[in-house]
Amino acid sequence: MTRHTHPSRAAPQNAASPPAEIVALWQQASFLQSAPADAILSLAQNATLHTYSREEVIFLEGEPTAGLFLVATGVVKICHHSRDGREHILHFIQRGDTFNDVSVLDGGPNPATAVAHTDVTLWRVTRENLQAVVVRNPALAWAMIENLARRARLLVATVQDLAMRNVRGRLARLLLEQAEASERGATPTPLTQEDIAHHLGTVREVIGRTLRSLAADGLIAIERQQIVVLDRERLREEAEI
Repeated sequence: MTRHTHPSRAAPQNAASPPAEIVALWQQASFLQSAPADAILSLAQNATLHTYSREEVIFLEGEPTAGLFLVATGVVKICHHSRDGREHILHFIQRGDTFNDVSVLDGGPNPATAVAHTDVTLWRVTRENLQAVVVRNPALAWAMIENLARRARLLVATVQDLAMRNVRGRLARLLLEQAEASERGATPTPLTQEDIAHHLGTVREVIGRTLRSLAADGLIAIERQQIVVLDRERLREEAEI
């Protein structure tokens, strides 16, 4: 993995009149769904554009806060590494999603490492600029609190998933989520068996055996290294949804 110190190849935004498509992208962010238009415009005016190549580190866990990021293109991997170097993938962040919200709000160090899973372009707002925007637009603070609450619910669900489901159940749930994302028109995050293992808290060999087991039972098919869901209801039973 390439160590990288942010910011990378930054291009300043024209604070006077950000393009309409950039403002529209900020409007897609989950925490801005209920934010006023002038707050969104202020964020867009204070953002700088950064580009990263695949597998390039955006920021490291434990470093001073890198700011708030919004994905414009590509996929970002949020992960944690144990002392022995083992990786655990926490989230994959795609276009229109933000990350590093906690760090930019409490001023503490980055809580996890962010890596470009594909080539990415990102909009970044520093903690200082975000504070200035919030002072001018108090409604934005409540929108961000609601977003943190949603993230907390997701974290609780993730902990329950790890504690209460075996690998087969967790894998079934992930495959269903990928299939449903495709149906909604979203592009599923490209995952190798190694990625899946890191995401589900296991090792690649276990994922390989579990995929073969699900295929043997007729729940999925593996065609040209692509996983096809064949029996969604039985997969839901495995995932206990």
